[in-house]
Amino acid sequence: MAAVISVINLKGGVGKTTTTVAVAQVLAGTYGRRVLVVDLDPQTNATVMLIGERGWQEVNARERTVAHLFRRALRGTPPGDVAESILPDVGSVGEVRGLALLPSSLELIEVQEQLSSMPRRASFSVSPAEVLRHALAPVLDAFDYVLIDCPPSLGLVTFNGLRISHGFIMPTIPDVLSTYGIPQIMRRVRLFADAFEMHVEPLGIVVNKFRQQSTVHAAQLHALAARAPAPLFRTVIPENNDVAGAAEFRPVSTLRQKWGYRTYEAYRDLTAEIVEKVEHGR
Repeated sequence: MAAVISVINLKGGVGKTTTTVAVAQVLAGTYGRRVLVVDLDPQTNATVMLIGERGWQEVNARERTVAHLFRRALRGTPPGDVAESILPDVGSVGEVRGLALLPSSLELIEVQEQLSSMPRRASFSVSPAEVLRHALAPVLDAFDYVLIDCPPSLGLVTFNGLRISHGFIMPTIPDVLSTYGIPQIMRRVRLFADAFEMHVEPLGIVVNKFRQQSTVHAAQLHALAARAPAPLFRTVIPENNDVAGAAEFRPVSTLRQKWGYRTYEAYRDLTAEIVEKVEHGR
């Protein structure tokens, strides 16, 4: 059974999408795992990182995105074959194989607003929070990991991701504004999980864009280590230009070329921690 992990934070710009894509590529390229990235963020950044803007335009025009799965549910029509919307062997890194993508769409902005009033007109209609679970059920066994890049909100689209998740990760920048909402996220996720009588484990907080010379970052990192309401990953992702450059969709041979040596090592170490938690229960 696939290990399903949502990547969430209420604040934008904290490295949520970058963490999702980097960990997915390391899992596939370094660990040889079969990985599916589900892009639930209407900004489509993970999708564009993995297939480029032209690739996104093509799948969106063919209505092969996660937004169109939700659209069919909103119309009360059968979900169709989700496998037709999953793109195999995505990314532009030669050594990465086995990485698939369920792409996003800008239409998710409208979908989010309409989900709360979704009709229940037929036997195949489902709860607004379970559209994704029903759609992905036939294909989950094809993957070892499913990473879900959630939008920066705790609305119904994010809840669809959490509904099929075994755990969640919270990337954050170590400053006051970025970490302020972490306890609220924890509480809301716990309430949602309780309502469905399920457990979604907080796998940990990922400190991103850490500036070694910043006293603010150092102080906030210390504070998180002392009293964060969720485990703190040991690996800290440094701020550097390699991360910004990795967002560009261009062919490279290795993950070290994609992310830069130092950044690749950081994401490799973070992924090793995730594998320890998921596969070995540590």
